[in-house]
Amino acid sequence: MLKIAGLTLAALTLSAAAHADVDLKLGSSERVTRLFAYPNNCSVICFRNWTLEQTVAHYLSQSVQRDGYANAKVLVKTDNGQLYAEITGVPKGYGKPLSALLDAGDLAYKGASQLNADGKWAYSWYLFLPLGMALENRKSIELLHFPPDYSLTQAQDYLRSNTTDRWATLLTANGIPAAQTPAFQTIIDIAPIAAPASAGSDLEGVYGYFKEYQTTLVKQFSQSASGSVLPMVAFGAPVRNWIKDQYGPTVGVLGLATITPSKGVNVPVLGSNHPSYIWYAADPKSYTGDDAQAKADAAGLKVMGQDLSAACWQAGMGSKPGSDPKPLLNRCTQTWQVTQKVKTCELFYTSIRNLSAEQAAAKCTTTPIKAELQKLQAPLPAAAFLAPHL
Repeated sequence: MLKIAGLTLAALTLSAAAHADVDLKLGSSERVTRLFAYPNNCSVICFRNWTLEQTVAHYLSQSVQRDGYANAKVLVKTDNGQLYAEITGVPKGYGKPLSALLDAGDLAYKGASQLNADGKWAYSWYLFLPLGMALENRKSIELLHFPPDYSLTQAQDYLRSNTTDRWATLLTANGIPAAQTPAFQTIIDIAPIAAPASAGSDLEGVYGYFKEYQTTLVKQFSQSASGSVLPMVAFGAPVRNWIKDQYGPTVGVLGLATITPSKGVNVPVLGSNHPSYIWYAADPKSYTGDDAQAKADAAGLKVMGQDLSAACWQAGMGSKPGSDPKPLLNRCTQTWQVTQKVKTCELFYTSIRNLSAEQAAAKCTTTPIKAELQKLQAPLPAAAFLAPHL
């Protein structure tokens, strides 16, 4: 029996007499095929030999689970060339954010088509919308660069990547239960293109093709179903530069800004390192000299302190919408870069250097490392870093 997002296909099938809370027309087979990047993972042999209907059900099942509707059931069927989704166990209005996402997807497809017509589309790229994430019970928004190709072709899960996994652990370190982190990780990529990790610099010139898609999605995602304004975290220099180009404010790492994607909606935005930046900053190969390892450790500790502070802010703002962002950021910075700097150190050595908890604790008591911990709040030099959710 084929399993989809933890549910068997049998569990996804509704009887003819069952009443669906949401009965949504998704569009023609042609439209659904391109918006769901179907087939996700075929090259003569399909990694998962799913039909179009099964592929759509897979992503919709991810969404209902991540929205907290554990007993929801999904059926996707085709009738006269049109696809329909029937979902039970969700609120009546659940189909609205899904429809909005797919409508925005049409804008992404339009931009990608023009990009290809202009000869700028690469053979190894895939149009990939942020499918399968929380649609209704979102807590915060993550602005990122582009998704890695394996999230589509291998995982068929937008939230399955080293980057998103790492950030989820930082959210849990800040009190968010692991099962709830997907609600905080609703992603908007400024380039809706699943691509190899090496494609970062190539994608720098494509953002303008997706302006209508980007701004539409930011407008839609910036508020919860109840109307609360959701906090956003802008990860990495390309995204922070995009915020400036599109909305005006300059936002640095651990810098705060406010954007207004629609009238009367003022969204707090925090600048952050790219979640994968720490692996670059903490790589001894990024430095020269006999002290390359020491330089790498020092940079890694600083980035870890910044990242934990950013995740702390995201967790706090997402848990209590409407909180004052500046005092919260001050408290988060004080926590991870002053009060709990030894814990910051231990998390760096266990998660990035792969030491045991005992080895990390011992490392963080050495004189050279204790000296570096005193510098955690000093600014880190800017560095160019272009990466997907690696």
